[in-house]
Amino acid sequence: MNWEKFRETGSGSTDTTMPCPPVSSEATSVSKEIDPNHVLMVADFFKAIAPDSSVNDFTSFDSFSVLFQSNTRALSISRGRVSCSLVVTPALSNFFNGLHGGAVASIAERVAMACVKTVVSEDKHLFLGELSMSYLSSAPISSELVVEASVVRTGRNLSVVTVEFKIKETMKVTYLSRATFYHSLISKL
Repeated sequence: MNWEKFRETGSGSTDTTMPCPPVSSEATSVSKEIDPNHVLMVADFFKAIAPDSSVNDFTSFDSFSVLFQSNTRALSISRGRVSCSLVVTPALSNFFNGLHGGAVASIAERVAMACVKTVVSEDKHLFLGELSMSYLSSAPISSELVVEASVVRTGRNLSVVTVEFKIKETMKVTYLSRATFYHSLISKL
């Protein structure tokens, strides 16, 4: 199968005997049950909707890092508090040119996890048990947000963190999040 022809025209033969499907990362594995044509169509879809280069490596081991690493920057980190700056880019926007709700939830989870790690000992394994979101208003493209997380409660078995998203210019709260993390000891076996 000629993958370049498929990429140019959007069609091609149904020959799927190519030894390796077209993916942009060597660490990515694709099931043999999936038609390589579908893999290429999804890859081309992501490349077509990416207005900038922040999502070009969507097949990396941790694609969320690729989406958010160029948009997020730590402002301050202290015990029980983390503050970050977030720039809304077209790659993170929805159809209405505001910050996508899924991106808000993903960023809230990551910042909350970073915040809870400032108070919980390293010998405890953390996992997200609950994440609640309140979408109060939209953050438009090119706006800068301040994301502030703080630990509300931490105990032996769980920690609760709140995350606020505020537009930097007006300090208007746009999104609120509350995350509950459960602790478990890592086995020494």
